[in-house]
Amino acid sequence: MREYPLPEEENGWPHKAYKNADFLHSASARKIRVLCELTEPEHRFREQRIKDTIVMFGSARTLPPAEAEKRLHALEAELEGKDELGPDEAEALQLAQARVRMAPYYEACVELSRRLTEWSKELNDKHHRFLICSGGGPGIMEAANKGARLANGASVGLGISLPREQGINAYVPRDLGFEFHYFFIRKYWFMYLAKALVAFPGGFGTLDELFEVITLVQTGKVHKKVPVVLFGSAFWKNIINFDALADWGVINRRDLNLFKICDEVDEAFDYITNWLTREWLETK
Repeated sequence: MREYPLPEEENGWPHKAYKNADFLHSASARKIRVLCELTEPEHRFREQRIKDTIVMFGSARTLPPAEAEKRLHALEAELEGKDELGPDEAEALQLAQARVRMAPYYEACVELSRRLTEWSKELNDKHHRFLICSGGGPGIMEAANKGARLANGASVGLGISLPREQGINAYVPRDLGFEFHYFFIRKYWFMYLAKALVAFPGGFGTLDELFEVITLVQTGKVHKKVPVVLFGSAFWKNIINFDALADWGVINRRDLNLFKICDEVDEAFDYITNWLTREWLETK
C-alpha cells in the first residue's frame, strides 16, 4: 500500500513532486520539511538584513502584574467562606499565588527589552543591528516583543506549533513572525543569530534551551562569545544548584563563569551592552 496517494493528473500530465501536498506531508519528505524550516527563515532574515539578535526566553505562563493580581483576587473571592479547600481548589489557589510572584519578571523583561532596543537604534552602526528575539508566544516571550514595540523597534518571534500555544503574539511584526514544527530547527535559529541571551524564570522549555546554549558555549561549538544572563537569583538559585555541579566534578569551576545571574534591569542592561560593544562594535 502506498504511503501517500498519487495526485490527479492535470491537463493529462502528472503533478510535479513539489506540488504534491500528500507527498510533502509524508514521512518520506520529512527531510524536505526540515530543509524548508532551515532555508525559508534564512531567506527572510537575509532580506531584512538581520544578522544579530538578543534572545530573551522564559515561561509562557508568566502574566503581567495587573492580570495576575486580578485572577488571584477573583479566585480568592470565589473561595471566600470555605472552611476547607478541595485538592483542585488548593492547587488553583497555589498557582494563582505563584503567578503573582512571577509577574514582576514580566515587567522586568518589558523594560530590559525596551532599553536594549533603544540602545540598538541609537548605534547607527551599518554593520550590526541588534534585534530582540523571542519564542513568539505568550508570557515572557510576549513581554520581550512588547518591550521592543514600546521602543518603536522591530523584533523577531520564533514560534512553535504546540497544542496549548497557537499563533504569534501581537507584538511581533508580521514579516518577522515564524512558525516552526521542529524544535531543533527553532533552536538552531535561536542560537545561530544570537549575540546575547537572557533567560528569565521558566519551566522545562526554558531549562532545555538554557542548558543547550550553555553546552554549546562550553564545548566551543559556537565560534563566538555569547553573554548569557540568568535573570532572577531567587528563582535560579532555588531551582538549580550550579555550585553542586562543580563540587561533584561534573563541570569545571570555571564553567560557572559561562553565565551571569542578575536581579536588576540596570545590571543586565549594562552587562549585555558592554559585552556587545567590546566584542562586536569596537572590533569591527
